[in-house]
Amino acid sequence: MSNLPSGRPEKIVVLGAGSWGTTFAKVLADGGRPVTLWARRPELAHEITISKRNSDYLPGINLPRNLRSSPFLDEVLRDATQVYVSVPSQVLRANLEDAASHIPDDAIVVSLMKGVERGTLLRMSQVIEQTLSIDPARIAVASGPNLALEIAKQQPTAAVVSSSSMVTAHAVAVVASNPYFRSFVNTDVIGTEFGGVLKNLVAVAIGIVDGVGYGENTKASIITRGLAEMTEFAVAYGARPETLAGLAGLGDLIATCESSLSRNNTAGRLLGQGYSFSDVVNTMQQTAEGLASVAPILELAAARGVSMPIAEQVRQVLDGTLAPRDLAPHLTTDSDTPQGE
Repeated sequence: MSNLPSGRPEKIVVLGAGSWGTTFAKVLADGGRPVTLWARRPELAHEITISKRNSDYLPGINLPRNLRSSPFLDEVLRDATQVYVSVPSQVLRANLEDAASHIPDDAIVVSLMKGVERGTLLRMSQVIEQTLSIDPARIAVASGPNLALEIAKQQPTAAVVSSSSMVTAHAVAVVASNPYFRSFVNTDVIGTEFGGVLKNLVAVAIGIVDGVGYGENTKASIITRGLAEMTEFAVAYGARPETLAGLAGLGDLIATCESSLSRNNTAGRLLGQGYSFSDVVNTMQQTAEGLASVAPILELAAARGVSMPIAEQVRQVLDGTLAPRDLAPHLTTDSDTPQGE
């Protein structure tokens, strides 16, 4: 593909020095390539470069020697061949507008984010395409069962890299692989992105019932019905159902629902324990994307006539119109749904 970087030295860049951005920069650097990480705060950039630590987001983790950081977008993006973006979904557009003039015309741009933009209802790859005015073949998304702290500790896992161009997907997967992190590829961008978004909503629901005190049967029922709900929604928007049964769907769903490291699970658990939505937002030090995605996902579901009872009940809990203890499996399954589904 002629518009991919060629004939010049490889330069790998990550925008966003939160827990996931820093972790993915470590993944890339541990693959043997020098990586430059953009951090908005100069003091954080200095700590990453000099001390090889990010004590705010990854305490106790030593970062690779071939990872450096800078607060200057122009410096970071100059001559970049692959740009990985990891910022909160609702500020992606603003960050891209700041970065647009500095991103080389032939660079591949990779979304590490799992959200839907409020107002426009666009997936993150669509926001990238629209804001940067670039060919979708230069855009990729990465998603999977990727809890940042576990990966930062080099615990083995895998992810899916998806692009409309298999050439682009492979180019990213080669860079985003190392002895503990394996990247697979597909061309189902819609399914890969929506899998990452939708599992967050189910994880919030699991957190809620966990906070209430319900047990494993309840959680297993919601996870099972949640996967069916995720698949129906994604397929309605053009995804392939097998994508939702893979790493970007079921794999991510299991990891996010079952781990206390999941921000969405934690946010749900606080709601289940009786905290208000505003209290949860104030308590969480990092963004729980599921909370921001509930309303836009339900709006998208309504547009395609997809029933999403789990997501709807999560919204009611967030609005304070449903008691957390009333979010349970018998309320999330239609009475005429066959038992095997």
